[in-house]
Amino acid sequence: MEKFVVYQMLPRLWNSGAKPGETPVTGKFSDIDEPFLEYLRSCGVSHLWLTGLIRHATTVSYKGMPASLRQVVKGDAGSPYAIIDYYDVNPYLADNVNERHREFRSLLNRVHKSGLKFIMDFVPNHVARDYGRKGLVRSSAIPLGKEDDTSVHWRPENDFYYYPGEDLTLPVPPSEGQPPYTESPAKASGNCFSPTPGVNDWYETIRLNYCNTRTATWDRMYEIVRFWCRKGVDGFRCDMVEMVPKEFLSWLISAIKKEFPSVIFIAEVYTKDLYRTYVNEVGFDFLYDKSGLYDTLRAVVRGEASARALTWNWQFLGELQPRMLNFLENHDEQRFASDFYAGNAESAFAALAVSLLFGVSPFMLYCGEEVGERGMNAEGFSQIDGRTSIFDWCTVDSIARLKEYVHTGSGLLPEEESLLSRYRETLALSTSDPSFSRGWTYDLCYCNLKSRGFDPDRHFCFLRGFGGEARLVVCNFSSADAETDIFIPREAFLYVGCGCPEETLRRIRVPSRDFVIVPF
Repeated sequence: MEKFVVYQMLPRLWNSGAKPGETPVTGKFSDIDEPFLEYLRSCGVSHLWLTGLIRHATTVSYKGMPASLRQVVKGDAGSPYAIIDYYDVNPYLADNVNERHREFRSLLNRVHKSGLKFIMDFVPNHVARDYGRKGLVRSSAIPLGKEDDTSVHWRPENDFYYYPGEDLTLPVPPSEGQPPYTESPAKASGNCFSPTPGVNDWYETIRLNYCNTRTATWDRMYEIVRFWCRKGVDGFRCDMVEMVPKEFLSWLISAIKKEFPSVIFIAEVYTKDLYRTYVNEVGFDFLYDKSGLYDTLRAVVRGEASARALTWNWQFLGELQPRMLNFLENHDEQRFASDFYAGNAESAFAALAVSLLFGVSPFMLYCGEEVGERGMNAEGFSQIDGRTSIFDWCTVDSIARLKEYVHTGSGLLPEEESLLSRYRETLALSTSDPSFSRGWTYDLCYCNLKSRGFDPDRHFCFLRGFGGEARLVVCNFSSADAETDIFIPREAFLYVGCGCPEETLRRIRVPSRDFVIVPF
């Protein structure tokens, strides 16, 4: 298996600020153009994951398609995961609303013509609160819940869960000038079984009902995935799979791969003890390693854990390493440079080296990460929380500057351009150098515990090799520059397939929060 790099972006954020007569401010399908795709290729990216394609609840109406009430929409733009129509794309992403499917196909063709693979979200566990309301769902498919028996809390044939005789009580009041949202009987919310969801619940969504055996719900969701496969989509990032029965997911993946064997499935999963189940039994191609490497790296970067924990996580994962999707950021997590994480982007390099170079696991880069976006703006619903809002119409200055840079070669701040240069170099190296893209890994920390200058709590080192060559990588998570001896035993060279027959001792200098690579 060879390493690949996924680039995640929310298309609406790929904008350059307000344009005359345009409300809201949003990136379009057409903004994902050839210069941008060329930029991705120059970074070693092979897969583009566009978050927020499927039509979701929003406060903006479009040519006869009514807006949702603000009471059941988070932010003005709305959550990309509050699905209104699984067979539609968001009208606000199109230059011509009535031509949005044609524009989507053109985008898909551009991506494929550039040599990239196309990944989109599959949201199997919940829909928008007002899903199915007249005028919202435009596809010819039977809407979920249309044939439900609402007089019972649960029955196998129902798509949703109900609370007969109880009205929904929302944790937020209706917006001024709008009627209250009503739902009777109340349905279970996306992440809680209650007719009275709290403000921290996914109150804007409705939970789907799955049985452990095949039902009409299974078939409807299968047809949704098949619809997008037939469009040419290459893979799906599957949202919150632990909230859906494993039996359904296993059946779905098996059925889809019979017709579309090259389509990949990536699971958003958080319970480490279930990793092997989701790979070996359910059949996912790749898993988020949020609870493993991401959480471990975050703790090491912040000085809350020893670098030894990186080895422990590596040992826990074992043969699953190639099936992990590593990352330092995504839309759910706080930006690395935010005050809630590392505080600055320049501290990212040691963590980047481990996440990107320590194995053949694919790596995911989140749009703006490569120029140090901090996520410290109060964009609306999210307020200042270290994340870039997925709920609001907004222009992110660093991303707007990146967009200008992609098209003109200028526009970035000096520190952003410097950071981007280092990211591009490391990303490209990870996929172009066989030692990193498909080579073997040997953790060297255990044999350097007593090496001069080596701090096992703040330093980390490993050897990668392929085809008779090897690369030593030494990472420094300390706030101080390091000078350390690194011992490489003969068996390490042999393990990674390097012809160097003798054990080696090298004196290595590593700047703080950084890494160095030494070729052999």
